[in-house]
Amino acid sequence: MLLGLLALLAWFWHDALRTREAAIRYCTTACRNMDAILLDQTVALESIRPARNRHGVMVLRRIYGFDFTVAGYERRRGRVIMSGQQLEQMQIDSTQGTTIEMSS
Repeated sequence: MLLGLLALLAWFWHDALRTREAAIRYCTTACRNMDAILLDQTVALESIRPARNRHGVMVLRRIYGFDFTVAGYERRRGRVIMSGQQLEQMQIDSTQGTTIEMSS
């Protein structure tokens, strides 16, 4: 029983690291496409809960928040919503409001 619990905790830790790395890649790409700079160490987990992905499979849905700057002095917020290891949605705050991009 203890071995099973340890294996489950190891899986959860590994899965969390892989998902955060994927979220950082999506944030970096989005910032590069906007000619913005992702601020270091700002990609942080905001929430986690079980959910169904678009195929109906149960996964962990994680929301990560991040900060970026466009002009070097103006700090803005963004959010990345991950379903398992896949990008579900990205939200980028701008002067015109929040832009929401859905994954394909």
